[in-house]
Amino acid sequence: MARGGYVQVVLVTGGSSGLGKAICERLSALGHRVYGTGRNPGQDPSGYHLVAMDISDSASVDKAVAEILQREGRIDVVVNNAGLGIQGAVEDVDPDMALRLLNINVLGAHRVCRAVLPGMRERKQGSIIQISSIAANFGLPYRGFYSASKAALDRWTEAMRVEVKPFGIRVVTVQPGEFRTGIADSRLRPELIGPAYRERYAKAMEVLGGSLHYSRDPAEFSAVIVRIIADPRPKTVYRVAQGVQKLSVLAKKLLPGHTFERMVTKHYE
Repeated sequence: MARGGYVQVVLVTGGSSGLGKAICERLSALGHRVYGTGRNPGQDPSGYHLVAMDISDSASVDKAVAEILQREGRIDVVVNNAGLGIQGAVEDVDPDMALRLLNINVLGAHRVCRAVLPGMRERKQGSIIQISSIAANFGLPYRGFYSASKAALDRWTEAMRVEVKPFGIRVVTVQPGEFRTGIADSRLRPELIGPAYRERYAKAMEVLGGSLHYSRDPAEFSAVIVRIIADPRPKTVYRVAQGVQKLSVLAKKLLPGHTFERMVTKHYE
C-alpha cells in the first residue's frame, strides 16, 4: 500500500526507459497505480502498466489518457518526462529539426496537460510535475535549442501554475542535471557540421562526453519525485544537480554577464 494509505494514479510519459522508467519502478514499488508511456511500449513490466502514446500527436495523447481514465476513473499525478535532446551549432541546425524538438519538448507536455486538466479541474485536485533541465537556466553552446526548449517549458509552466492553482492543482518544475539515461544516444544532430564550427563543436562534445562519466543513477532522481508527490506544499522549482552544474546557476545570478560568458567559454575550450 502507498504511504499514507492513499494509492495515487500516476501517468509518467517516457516511462519505458531512463528517468521515466526509474520513476515508474519506484512509485509502483510504493503501491501506486502507475502508467508509463512510450511510442512502442511492448509488454507491461513487473509492477506498472505501459500504454502507447506519441506526445507529438494529440489524438494519440487523448487516446492514452482516455484509456487510463477508463481503467482507473481518474489521474492524480502527471509526470511530463518524455523529451528529446539536440546538439549542433545554432547555424547548423535546420529549422525543421528545431521544430521537431520543440514539438516534443514543449508542445508534447502541453498536449498531455490539455488532456488531463479537465478531469483534475472537475475533481479539484491533481499534481503536474514537469521534467525540465538545468540547461533551462543558460544557453549551452552547441546545445542552444535544447536550452531554449527547456526554458520555454519552464516559462509556460510558470503561467499554467498560476492559472490552475484556483482548481486545487499543483504544478512543479524539476530541473535535473546529468543522469545516466539514453538521451545522449538519441539526440538530434545536423547532418553536416559546418567548417566554421567544426573544431569548437568537436571540443564541446568531448567535454560533454566527459561529464557523462560523472552522471548520477536515475534511482536518485526518482526519489525526488516521490518526495514531491508526498509533500503537501512542494516548492515550485527543484534543481537536482551537483558540482559545476549546480554552481553555474548561482554564478549566472551573481556574476556580470560578460564574466559568466567567459567562464562558459573557458569550460568548453
